[in-house]
Amino acid sequence: MKKIAGCFLTFLTMLYLWLPAALWAGGEKAVDLVVVADTRVLHSSIMKYFSELYNTNIVLFAVWAVVLTAAYGGILGLLMDFIMSRTGLDLKSRKIVEH
Repeated sequence: MKKIAGCFLTFLTMLYLWLPAALWAGGEKAVDLVVVADTRVLHSSIMKYFSELYNTNIVLFAVWAVVLTAAYGGILGLLMDFIMSRTGLDLKSRKIVEH
């Protein structure tokens, strides 16, 4: 019984490792797909700008994404620091005690 269970487990492991490679083999049909943002229904100028940027210059779009993510993180950090200091939790003057 242990031998059959071991063979079955080995077979499942081989199937698990082989299945992604088999699925990638069918990807030849998807080579001609192009992912674009649909700008026909956008009315906001900012959204239209970023959609056109995504369609035309993906590197500049990536730079904008990094800059805006960092800016949003900084703004949220300052906002949370302000809210926490208003509630009495002042994290600027805390003492770190190491044991």
